Amino acid sequence: MGSPKTVTQHRRPAMKILALDMGNRKSVACGYEAETGEHRFQAIRTRPAEVRERVVAEAPGRVVIEIGPLAGWMSDLCRELGVELQVADTSQEAWRWKTVKRKTDRDDALKLARLSAMNQIHAVHVPEARVRGWRETIRYRHGLVERRTAIKNSIRGILSRQAIEWPAGAAGWSKKMRGQLLGLASVEDGLAWRLMMREELAQLEQVEGSIQRVEDLLDQIAAMHPGVALLRTIDGVGPRLAEIVVALIDDPRRFRNRKQVGCYGGLTPRKMQSGAMDRTGRISKHGDELLRSLLVEVAWISRQYNPWLREIYERVMRGSPSRKKIAIVAVARRLLIVCWAMLRDGTQWRQAKGAKLHLVA
Repeated sequence: MGSPKTVTQHRRPAMKILALDMGNRKSVACGYEAETGEHRFQAIRTRPAEVRERVVAEAPGRVVIEIGPLAGWMSDLCRELGVELQVADTSQEAWRWKTVKRKTDRDDALKLARLSAMNQIHAVHVPEARVRGWRETIRYRHGLVERRTAIKNSIRGILSRQAIEWPAGAAGWSKKMRGQLLGLASVEDGLAWRLMMREELAQLEQVEGSIQRVEDLLDQIAAMHPGVALLRTIDGVGPRLAEIVVALIDDPRRFRNRKQVGCYGGLTPRKMQSGAMDRTGRISKHGDELLRSLLVEVAWISRQYNPWLREIYERVMRGSPSRKKIAIVAVARRLLIVCWAMLRDGTQWRQAKGAKLHLVA
């Protein structure tokens, strides 16, 4: 008989993690050996060149940071270096510091490293730079719209204090009514309210011009994304909702199922269960607030044009006016899920005979 063969067991190399607690000016880097728990700290300036140098020197298998304004360029840097990046969602329970007696930058960095080593990080998706820029432009437009609303409310306040009645809603901002506003403001009698009116109207014109220019840019960006045109085939869905859904979902394949999509929109109810108690609470409101508000707004409007969504609304409401909000949230959640499925599968939306809407390849 020959001598027994020696079996060599190959151990997987231990994961080396570089955790960064990033501040606007300085950061703390924690090099962490996942197998032994050995770690070391180094303070660096929060500059791309210095952070890059630290990542190259450590040569980690993974970099982990908290979500924040710096996550964008950090993601670009790690993509360039071919290093895995985990961006931690700090809204999770593991990030509650209420009972902790000491909290320092080193503690934060070490906690990041340890949670990552135990695969306890709830990671946030960070898209590429062009998609981040698209998202920022969408939010910038929303900020401009809020400014426009504030200016209009200010003008209405000026008129109200002068006991001047003005039509409610969009009727008060028609071309004819704006001409009357300019007429009121242009009277040179030295009254302060007329000066304020002139200033507010000038700002309104400026903001509306900005909104138009930003929307022109958004339309150009949307034209390069087929998903926007795809979602606009849904009755009641316009360009603003379609673009934010496509920009925020980014990669539909990162969601495993419809439940994850509903949670991403913050449109799923909280679950409270303990012993004999098992009840459903209000929606979580996690995720992007602008996406959620637009979905709800479109859900209210689209009931008039979309029989499929109207049928969902009426079924959930059960004829009870007290369930209107519950029903509209259900419509908004279903609308988001359908948008995700269309983007994932590249399918289109059509209305068939019998007023039943469904997805087709």
